[in-house]
Order: sequence, then C-alpha cells, then structure tokens
Amino acid sequence: MTHREVLISGAGIAGPALAHQLHRYGFRPTVVERAPALRDGGYKVDIRGAATEVLKRMGLFTAARAADTGMRHITYVNRAGRQVARLDANLLMGRRGDDLEVMRTDLTRILYDATATDVEYVFGDAIAAMTDGPDGVEVTFTSGATRRFALVVGADGLHSATRRMAMGEVPLRFLGAHIAIFDVPDELGLDREEVFYTEPGRMVFAYSTGPAAPAKIGMVFASAEPRLGREVLAERFAGLGWRVPRFLELLRDADDVYLDALSQVELPRYSAGRVALLGDAAYCPSPAAGQGTSLALVGAYLLAGELAAAAGDHRAAFDGYEARMRPYAERNLAFGVKMAGEMVPGGRFSLAVRNYAMRTLKYHPLKRQLIERVTRPLHDAANAIELPSYPMASVA
Repeated sequence: MTHREVLISGAGIAGPALAHQLHRYGFRPTVVERAPALRDGGYKVDIRGAATEVLKRMGLFTAARAADTGMRHITYVNRAGRQVARLDANLLMGRRGDDLEVMRTDLTRILYDATATDVEYVFGDAIAAMTDGPDGVEVTFTSGATRRFALVVGADGLHSATRRMAMGEVPLRFLGAHIAIFDVPDELGLDREEVFYTEPGRMVFAYSTGPAAPAKIGMVFASAEPRLGREVLAERFAGLGWRVPRFLELLRDADDVYLDALSQVELPRYSAGRVALLGDAAYCPSPAAGQGTSLALVGAYLLAGELAAAAGDHRAAFDGYEARMRPYAERNLAFGVKMAGEMVPGGRFSLAVRNYAMRTLKYHPLKRQLIERVTRPLHDAANAIELPSYPMASVA
C-alpha cells in the first residue's frame, strides 16, 4: 500500500465526483456502495454557480447540460384544482447563465460512466468497522473482507455510517418539517411542468420531465417531531383538495418512497484522523436549500485538489479542504434554514398573500427585477466561493 489508496463510501454524487478527480491526480480510489447496483430514481436537483464551473473543469458540463430537465412552467392551483398562477420555470426559479436542473439519477449515471473504467466500484457492500492507525485505515466490510487504505472518505449521505464510526453520534439540526417524494403514473399529463398546491403547514407538488416519464409527487409538512414513519402521510394530508386523495391512494402501493426530516449536518470538523467527510455527510443543507448537489460537487473538487497539492500529507490536505469549504458550506446552510421556514406557510393569511403575489406577478412590469431581488440570496450562496486552480484538474 502507498499513500494513494482512498476508499470512498457512497456512490451517489459526491463519491463518484471525488473518485473522478482523485483518479486524475494519480490516486487509486475505490468506491463502496451498500446498494446492489447504481441507484435509480430520485428527484430533480439544481447545479448552480460555482458547481457549474466545477463540472466544466471536470469535463462533464456538456453531458450534464444535455440531461437538463427543460422544465417549462410552474403552476399554482387551489384546493379545487383551479389555476391560481402559471409562470415561466426558469424565471421563477431564478436560474442564471449556465445553471442546470437535472434528474439526480441522470447526474449519478454521468459521473459513474465517466469513472467506471478507471475506478474500482464495489456494490452490495459497506464499511462495517474501521481502525485508524498511523500508517493507514484497516477496514472490515459487511461481506467479511478486510482491506487497508491510506484514507477513507465518507460520502454516504445525511445519515452517514462513516461519520458515526469516525466521530460518534452527531445530532442533526431538525428544521421543523418533513418531505416525502414518490413516483406515480402521470395521470395529470404533465410535460416539463410542476404544479404546487399549498394549505397551511402543508405543501404538495407534482412534476414530470416528459410524456414518457412518471410523475414525481412531493409532500412537505411542518412537524415538531424529527422522527416520523410513512403512515403519518395519510393522516397529515387527509382532507386536502386537488388530486391529493388520489396521490394518497397511489402512495399505498408505492415501493420507492423517500421520506425524511428536513435536517442539516453541522460539524466542528470535516475530518478525524485519516477519515474525511464529504457532501451531505459533512454539510447537508437540507432539500430546502436546493444546494446539496452543488455542495457535493464543489466539496469533491476541493478535497481532491487539496490532497493532490499536499503531496500525501493528509493533515495539510484536510485542513486546506476545510478552510476553503467551510465558509461556502455555512453560507448555504444558513440559506437552507431560511428556506425551510418559507416552504410551508403557517397560516391562511400568509398563504393568501403568497397566492396573490403569484397571481399578479406575471402582469407586473418589473417582474424580472422583483424575482431577481427574491432569488439574490440563493445566487449569493451558490457563488460564495472562489475556486482555486489545481494542476492537472482542468479539461478543455
């Protein structure tokens, strides 16, 4: 073993992105993934600001742009299903320049295809135990295999097992809401359109990226309890209008339901010994921020670059990674807290005010300037870092 063997736990977005860059610098990354194969499904994710520049430097921006969802409209409806407002998706979401929106599964596939030839992937296995020593990390896998690596990187998400093994139990910051997402047949006939329906403390959305794609249903609700099961959805959304009763009916047979609390990860350090954390495992901003994917890409770029620049000194590399990443991550964590409070209006008055604003916005002569002002905090957070240039990292 040399100092170049790096084990990465997690084959989502952060893990393969890190593997991509590490291979360029001459490291030998291994990616271990608990799932038996590359995960399908998932929802659409945004890539903004600094993260689009990272994709360009990785040589993957063109592929990601070809996978853009091309969402055209966002529609708001009332409980009777009548249209309250219909707006241009790019305008309302404040997308600028090279900002992208892609399905998570498409981005995962792009990163995997770009690394599968050169990077070792081990599916259907996971880290069971680690012993961090002066010369490396002895890893025991759930399969019973044991291997030794110079470094281990946990890119295994909000509920990271790698983080728990390296740092113990870390309490998550609960943001007072839960989100559920699942697939249903596109009975609404949505074609690159997203529909929102909101009641006090609850929001339901549906979208599809094309006539042949299933519809994604999302349900967000305020809650004081950080741990809730799937059965609570029928209770919390009972009695709502629009197509919600039908969505709850389809939910009973759905086998791909994602349900989790809107939570953040706040760590005093992104590393411990020879183990570093990346993406949601280190600085999850919650889905409310819409910046988790961008943080994962930027973090992977920085961690790989700092490891290469430090020429094998992992302490210096981890310090450099943290110094560059933390201000950017904390800016986006703060934005996530703000957005979590705005996702589900607390009362009928605030909901009525928002519906009125949406209904009249399309007629406002300064609508672009108004949206620019509203979305400026997002863009400030997305660009709150100056990316360093690392040797050998850029691809024309």
